Amino acid sequence: MSDQHQPPPGWSAPPPGPPTQPPAGQSYAARPAPYAAAHKPGAIPLRPLRIGDMYDAAFKIIRFNPRATVGSAVLVAAVAMAIPLLATAALGAALDLSTTSDLYLSSGDATGSASGEDIAGFIGVFGSLMVGTILQGIGLILVGGMIAHVVAAAATGHKLSLGQAWAATRGKRWRLIGLTFLLGLATTLLLVLYALTWVVVAFTATGWQVPVVYGFVTVPAFIAFFLWFWVRVYYLPVPALMLEPIGVLGAVGRGFHLTRGSFWRTFGIALLTYVIAQIAGSMLSMPISLLSQGVLLGGASGETGVYVLVLGQAIASVITAAFVAPFTTSVATLQYVDLRMRQEAFDVVLMQRAGLTRS
Repeated sequence: MSDQHQPPPGWSAPPPGPPTQPPAGQSYAARPAPYAAAHKPGAIPLRPLRIGDMYDAAFKIIRFNPRATVGSAVLVAAVAMAIPLLATAALGAALDLSTTSDLYLSSGDATGSASGEDIAGFIGVFGSLMVGTILQGIGLILVGGMIAHVVAAAATGHKLSLGQAWAATRGKRWRLIGLTFLLGLATTLLLVLYALTWVVVAFTATGWQVPVVYGFVTVPAFIAFFLWFWVRVYYLPVPALMLEPIGVLGAVGRGFHLTRGSFWRTFGIALLTYVIAQIAGSMLSMPISLLSQGVLLGGASGETGVYVLVLGQAIASVITAAFVAPFTTSVATLQYVDLRMRQEAFDVVLMQRAGLTRS
């Protein structure tokens, strides 16, 4: 992550003249005109960002540095999805997979008449797909850490190569995996605890009125609390962990601190980003999924149908990961940068990194 690299083409150079700094002890959030002209040494103007600034910067970063963004996601997803392809080929050499696609199309209804070899092949093929999906998820966690560094460098007009982005995560990789596991565990516990309350109500209620009233009161409350948890606890710790000298719990605390007083804005941008990513990912992968399903329904059977099915799932997964991971991580990191500029005059730090002002 050297400052010697030139900014990518298409990013405007800063205007002449000395940079404007906020008064001592004051952040951009206190300024009367937060969207006035600002220095833009890289992908973003160094001032509080609008949602258009974030999306424009996210697409610019992906466009001008595809290897460290889309390339890293594709590489991880392709390696992970190679596992079910190789496993299916190995199972095809050892077992008869001629009925595996039929079992899939029947949603398992025909397992009663299937032999032990048929069931073993079915479990092996789709179990390998699950393993590949899990490994892809772990790999994309590390890709997210890399992209956080790519975005931070792009904010100051620097471009990280794939190798530089990977090197920038050194010392934080296991912490990043631990943070993701911790957040996932906390989310799972919330869901399990709420489900257990329903079990208690179901076993102790003497009539239908109590569960109905309980659901009417607690379901909206739980959804509201879950969304609060997503924004205040879950959403921003990853860029905080990668870009600050803190640990796992410190990253959670930083995310909680930065979103204080900015819940609705953070929630709105995060939700819109999630919806855009899911729709775009589905649209990109849908042709492959429909093609593979059409080949199966059109008469492909036996081992050929199995290979078509697994190959289609693998390609669709890679295509989805290629867009969703870089876009969502870039926007989340840009929200982190925006909140720091609003609350901590982080723009001054970015100006120093860009060489626009002295340290």
